[in-house]
Amino acid sequence: MKTAFVNGEFLPLENARVSVLDRGFLFSDSVYEVVPFYAGRGFRLNAHLERLERSLALLRIVNPYERTRWHEIIAELIEANGGGDLALYIQVTRGAPERRDHRIPEDIEPTVVAFCQSRAPVDPAVLEQGIAAITHEDTRWRYCTIKSTSLLANVLAADDARSRGASEALMVRDGAVQEGTSSNVFAVIDRRLVTPALRDTILPGITRAAVLELAERDVIDHAEIETLSPAALRSASEIWVTSSIREIFPVTTLDGETVGTGKPGPVWTRMQTALQAMAHD
Repeated sequence: MKTAFVNGEFLPLENARVSVLDRGFLFSDSVYEVVPFYAGRGFRLNAHLERLERSLALLRIVNPYERTRWHEIIAELIEANGGGDLALYIQVTRGAPERRDHRIPEDIEPTVVAFCQSRAPVDPAVLEQGIAAITHEDTRWRYCTIKSTSLLANVLAADDARSRGASEALMVRDGAVQEGTSSNVFAVIDRRLVTPALRDTILPGITRAAVLELAERDVIDHAEIETLSPAALRSASEIWVTSSIREIFPVTTLDGETVGTGKPGPVWTRMQTALQAMAHD
Protein backbone atom coordinates (compact mmCIF):
# COMPACT_ATOMS: atom_id res chain seq x y z
CA MET A 1 0.00 0.00 0.00
CA LYS A 2 1.39 3.41 -0.98
CA THR A 3 2.03 5.98 1.74
CA ALA A 4 1.46 9.73 1.51
CA PHE A 5 2.36 12.64 3.78
CA VAL A 6 -0.32 15.23 4.56
CA ASN A 7 0.18 18.04 7.07
CA GLY A 8 2.54 16.18 9.39
CA GLU A 9 0.89 12.76 9.11
CA PHE A 10 1.94 9.65 7.19
CA LEU A 11 -1.10 7.73 5.97
CA PRO A 12 -2.27 5.45 3.15
CA LEU A 13 -2.40 7.35 -0.13
CA GLU A 14 -6.03 6.34 -0.64
CA ASN A 15 -6.92 8.10 2.62
CA ALA A 16 -5.05 11.34 1.85
CA ARG A 17 -7.42 14.33 1.84
CA VAL A 18 -7.30 18.13 1.83
CA SER A 19 -10.06 20.66 2.44
CA VAL A 20 -12.27 21.83 -0.43
CA LEU A 21 -11.45 25.34 0.82
CA ASP A 22 -7.74 24.80 0.26
CA ARG A 23 -6.39 27.63 -1.89
CA GLY A 24 -4.32 25.22 -3.93
CA PHE A 25 -7.57 23.57 -5.03
CA LEU A 26 -9.52 26.80 -5.50
CA PHE A 27 -6.90 29.18 -6.95
CA SER A 28 -3.78 27.13 -7.84
CA ASP A 29 -2.26 29.11 -4.98
CA SER A 30 0.52 26.60 -4.50
CA VAL A 31 3.87 25.33 -5.71
CA TYR A 32 5.31 21.88 -6.29
CA GLU A 33 8.43 19.85 -6.98
CA VAL A 34 9.02 16.44 -8.55
CA VAL A 35 12.26 14.72 -7.52
CA PRO A 36 13.58 11.57 -9.22
CA PHE A 37 15.01 8.86 -6.98
CA TYR A 38 17.42 6.25 -8.24
CA ALA A 39 17.72 3.16 -6.02
CA GLY A 40 16.29 5.21 -3.17
CA ARG A 41 18.66 8.16 -3.65
CA GLY A 42 17.34 11.58 -4.66
CA PHE A 43 18.95 13.24 -7.68
CA ARG A 44 20.00 16.76 -6.67
CA LEU A 45 17.50 16.81 -3.83
CA ASN A 46 18.90 19.99 -2.30
CA ALA A 47 18.61 21.80 -5.63
CA HIS A 48 14.92 20.83 -5.75
CA LEU A 49 14.41 22.03 -2.19
CA GLU A 50 16.18 25.30 -2.97
CA ARG A 51 13.86 25.84 -5.92
CA LEU A 52 10.87 25.01 -3.72
CA GLU A 53 12.03 27.62 -1.21
CA ARG A 54 12.44 30.19 -4.00
CA SER A 55 8.99 29.48 -5.44
CA LEU A 56 7.38 29.79 -2.01
CA ALA A 57 9.16 33.08 -1.37
CA LEU A 58 8.04 34.52 -4.72
CA LEU A 59 4.42 33.68 -3.91
CA ARG A 60 4.86 34.88 -0.31
CA ILE A 61 3.89 31.49 1.11
CA VAL A 62 5.56 30.55 4.39
CA ASN A 63 7.93 27.62 4.03
CA PRO A 64 6.45 25.13 6.52
CA TYR A 65 9.70 23.31 7.31
CA GLU A 66 13.41 23.89 7.71
CA ARG A 67 15.64 22.07 5.23
CA THR A 68 16.64 19.40 7.78
CA ARG A 69 12.98 18.60 8.49
CA TRP A 70 12.23 18.31 4.78
CA HIS A 71 15.04 15.76 4.52
CA GLU A 72 13.61 13.78 7.43
CA ILE A 73 10.10 13.74 5.95
CA ILE A 74 11.35 12.75 2.51
CA ALA A 75 13.59 9.98 3.84
CA GLU A 76 10.72 8.47 5.83
CA LEU A 77 8.35 8.73 2.87
CA ILE A 78 10.80 7.09 0.47
CA GLU A 79 11.40 4.25 2.94
CA ALA A 80 7.66 3.80 3.50
CA ASN A 81 7.20 3.41 -0.25
CA GLY A 82 9.91 0.79 -0.63
CA GLY A 83 12.76 2.89 -2.01
CA GLY A 84 13.98 2.00 -5.47
CA ASP A 85 13.32 4.13 -8.55
CA LEU A 86 10.61 6.61 -7.60
CA ALA A 87 9.25 10.04 -8.45
CA LEU A 88 8.63 12.08 -5.31
CA TYR A 89 5.88 14.73 -5.60
CA ILE A 90 5.77 17.61 -3.11
CA GLN A 91 3.08 20.31 -3.06
CA VAL A 92 2.76 23.25 -0.67
CA THR A 93 -0.35 25.42 -0.80
CA ARG A 94 -1.10 28.65 1.04
CA GLY A 95 -3.58 26.68 3.13
CA ALA A 96 -7.32 26.38 3.80
CA PRO A 97 -8.96 29.51 5.25
CA GLU A 98 -12.46 29.56 6.73
CA ARG A 99 -14.03 30.96 3.56
CA ARG A 100 -13.30 31.34 -0.14
CA ASP A 101 -11.93 34.81 -0.82
CA HIS A 102 -9.62 36.18 -3.53
CA ARG A 103 -7.75 38.21 -0.96
CA ILE A 104 -4.71 36.50 0.53
CA PRO A 105 -5.59 35.60 4.13
CA GLU A 106 -3.33 36.35 7.06
CA ASP A 107 -2.12 33.89 9.71
CA ILE A 108 -2.90 30.74 7.74
CA GLU A 109 -1.05 27.44 7.96
CA PRO A 110 0.26 26.05 4.65
CA THR A 111 -1.00 22.71 3.43
CA VAL A 112 1.75 20.18 2.70
CA VAL A 113 1.19 17.08 0.56
CA ALA A 114 3.79 14.58 -0.62
CA PHE A 115 3.58 11.16 -2.22
CA CYS A 116 5.57 8.79 -4.44
CA GLN A 117 4.96 7.17 -7.78
CA SER A 118 6.98 4.45 -9.46
CA ARG A 119 9.30 5.73 -12.18
CA ALA A 120 8.90 3.57 -15.26
CA PRO A 121 12.05 2.87 -17.28
CA VAL A 122 12.43 4.92 -20.45
CA ASP A 123 11.19 3.17 -23.57
CA PRO A 124 14.36 2.07 -25.46
CA ALA A 125 12.67 3.15 -28.71
CA VAL A 126 12.71 6.75 -27.48
CA LEU A 127 16.46 6.63 -26.94
CA GLU A 128 17.01 4.96 -30.32
CA GLN A 129 14.58 6.99 -32.44
CA GLY A 130 13.84 10.17 -30.47
CA ILE A 131 10.49 11.89 -30.08
CA ALA A 132 8.35 14.27 -32.11
CA ALA A 133 7.67 17.81 -30.94
CA ILE A 134 5.69 20.78 -32.19
CA THR A 135 6.06 24.52 -31.73
CA HIS A 136 3.11 26.16 -29.98
CA GLU A 137 2.03 29.67 -29.05
CA ASP A 138 2.91 30.35 -25.41
CA THR A 139 -0.33 31.22 -23.59
CA ARG A 140 0.99 30.63 -20.08
CA TRP A 141 1.18 33.30 -17.40
CA ARG A 142 4.36 35.35 -17.22
CA TYR A 143 6.01 33.99 -14.09
CA CYS A 144 6.95 30.50 -15.24
CA THR A 145 10.13 30.78 -13.17
CA ILE A 146 7.83 29.91 -10.24
CA LYS A 147 7.04 26.19 -10.20
CA SER A 148 3.35 26.84 -9.68
CA THR A 149 0.56 24.30 -9.95
CA SER A 150 -1.19 26.66 -12.39
CA LEU A 151 -0.57 24.32 -15.33
CA LEU A 152 -3.74 24.38 -17.43
CA ALA A 153 -2.10 26.16 -20.38
CA ASN A 154 0.72 23.58 -20.28
CA VAL A 155 -1.79 20.74 -20.15
CA LEU A 156 -3.74 22.06 -23.16
CA ALA A 157 -0.57 22.63 -25.20
CA ALA A 158 0.67 19.12 -24.37
CA ASP A 159 -2.72 17.75 -25.42
CA ASP A 160 -2.48 19.66 -28.71
CA ALA A 161 0.91 18.01 -29.25
CA ARG A 162 -0.50 14.55 -28.59
CA SER A 163 -3.40 15.18 -30.98
CA ARG A 164 -0.77 15.85 -33.67
CA GLY A 165 1.20 12.70 -32.89
CA ALA A 166 3.91 14.49 -30.90
CA SER A 167 5.24 14.04 -27.36
CA GLU A 168 5.99 17.66 -26.45
CA ALA A 169 5.05 21.23 -27.36
CA LEU A 170 7.80 23.86 -27.40
CA MET A 171 6.38 27.19 -26.31
CA VAL A 172 7.05 30.25 -28.50
CA ARG A 173 6.54 33.79 -27.17
CA ASP A 174 7.39 37.03 -29.01
CA GLY A 175 9.31 35.12 -31.67
CA ALA A 176 11.48 33.18 -29.23
CA VAL A 177 11.39 29.57 -28.05
CA GLN A 178 11.02 29.46 -24.25
CA GLU A 179 10.71 25.85 -23.02
CA GLY A 180 8.50 22.80 -23.34
CA THR A 181 5.26 22.22 -21.44
CA SER A 182 7.21 20.23 -18.85
CA SER A 183 10.80 20.52 -20.00
CA ASN A 184 13.66 22.81 -20.93
CA VAL A 185 14.97 23.00 -24.51
CA PHE A 186 18.49 22.50 -25.87
CA ALA A 187 19.72 22.57 -29.47
CA VAL A 188 22.97 21.99 -31.30
CA ILE A 189 23.36 24.78 -33.87
CA ASP A 190 26.56 25.23 -35.86
CA ARG A 191 28.25 22.70 -33.53
CA ARG A 192 27.41 24.73 -30.40
CA LEU A 193 25.05 23.51 -27.69
CA VAL A 194 22.59 26.30 -26.86
CA THR A 195 19.62 26.80 -24.56
CA PRO A 196 17.43 29.86 -23.92
CA ALA A 197 18.79 32.04 -21.11
CA LEU A 198 16.74 32.06 -17.92
CA ARG A 199 14.01 34.68 -17.55
CA ASP A 200 10.55 34.97 -15.97
CA THR A 201 9.02 32.77 -18.68
CA ILE A 202 11.46 29.87 -18.19
CA LEU A 203 11.68 27.50 -15.25
CA PRO A 204 15.25 27.02 -13.97
CA GLY A 205 15.30 23.27 -14.51
CA ILE A 206 17.41 21.05 -12.29
CA THR A 207 18.39 18.78 -15.19
CA ARG A 208 19.00 21.87 -17.34
CA ALA A 209 21.58 23.04 -14.80
CA ALA A 210 23.14 19.57 -14.68
CA VAL A 211 23.51 19.49 -18.48
CA LEU A 212 25.23 22.89 -18.48
CA GLU A 213 27.60 21.71 -15.72
CA LEU A 214 28.44 18.58 -17.69
CA ALA A 215 29.01 20.61 -20.86
CA GLU A 216 31.42 22.83 -18.93
CA ARG A 217 33.19 19.83 -17.40
CA ASP A 218 33.53 17.97 -20.69
CA VAL A 219 34.58 21.08 -22.65
CA ILE A 220 31.57 21.05 -24.95
CA ASP A 221 31.09 24.42 -26.64
CA HIS A 222 27.86 25.79 -25.17
CA ALA A 223 25.98 29.00 -24.44
CA GLU A 224 22.80 30.36 -22.89
CA ILE A 225 21.35 32.63 -25.56
CA GLU A 226 18.84 35.46 -25.28
CA THR A 227 16.79 34.50 -28.34
CA LEU A 228 16.34 31.06 -29.84
CA SER A 229 14.03 31.68 -32.79
CA PRO A 230 11.84 28.93 -34.28
CA ALA A 231 13.80 29.33 -37.53
CA ALA A 232 17.11 28.79 -35.74
CA LEU A 233 15.65 25.80 -33.93
CA ARG A 234 14.58 24.26 -37.24
CA SER A 235 18.17 24.60 -38.50
CA ALA A 236 19.54 22.64 -35.54
CA SER A 237 21.37 19.36 -36.07
CA GLU A 238 20.11 18.17 -32.67
CA ILE A 239 17.23 19.19 -30.38
CA TRP A 240 16.66 17.87 -26.85
CA VAL A 241 14.17 18.36 -24.07
CA THR A 242 15.24 17.91 -20.45
CA SER A 243 13.37 17.38 -17.19
CA SER A 244 13.85 15.60 -13.89
CA ILE A 245 11.70 12.64 -14.92
CA ARG A 246 12.45 12.53 -18.66
CA GLU A 247 16.17 13.20 -18.12
CA ILE A 248 17.20 14.02 -21.73
CA PHE A 249 14.94 13.10 -24.64
CA PRO A 250 16.21 13.67 -28.19
CA VAL A 251 13.73 15.38 -30.54
CA THR A 252 14.08 13.96 -34.04
CA THR A 253 10.95 15.47 -35.60
CA LEU A 254 9.79 19.08 -35.21
CA ASP A 255 6.50 20.25 -36.71
CA GLY A 256 6.56 17.20 -38.97
CA GLU A 257 10.06 17.92 -40.31
CA THR A 258 13.14 15.77 -39.65
CA VAL A 259 15.70 17.16 -37.21
CA GLY A 260 19.30 16.53 -38.34
CA THR A 261 19.69 12.95 -39.51
CA GLY A 262 16.39 11.92 -37.95
CA LYS A 263 18.23 10.01 -35.23
CA PRO A 264 19.61 11.04 -31.82
CA GLY A 265 22.87 12.88 -32.46
CA PRO A 266 26.43 12.44 -31.15
CA VAL A 267 26.30 15.33 -28.67
CA TRP A 268 23.11 13.92 -27.15
CA THR A 269 24.72 10.47 -26.92
CA ARG A 270 27.70 11.94 -25.08
CA MET A 271 25.52 13.96 -22.72
CA GLN A 272 23.12 11.09 -22.07
CA THR A 273 26.02 8.88 -21.01
CA ALA A 274 27.41 11.61 -18.73
CA LEU A 275 24.04 12.33 -17.11
CA GLN A 276 23.37 8.65 -16.43
CA ALA A 277 26.76 8.37 -14.74
CA MET A 278 25.97 11.46 -12.64
CA ALA A 279 22.51 10.17 -11.63
CA HIS A 280 23.78 6.74 -10.62
CA ASP A 281 27.04 7.84 -8.99
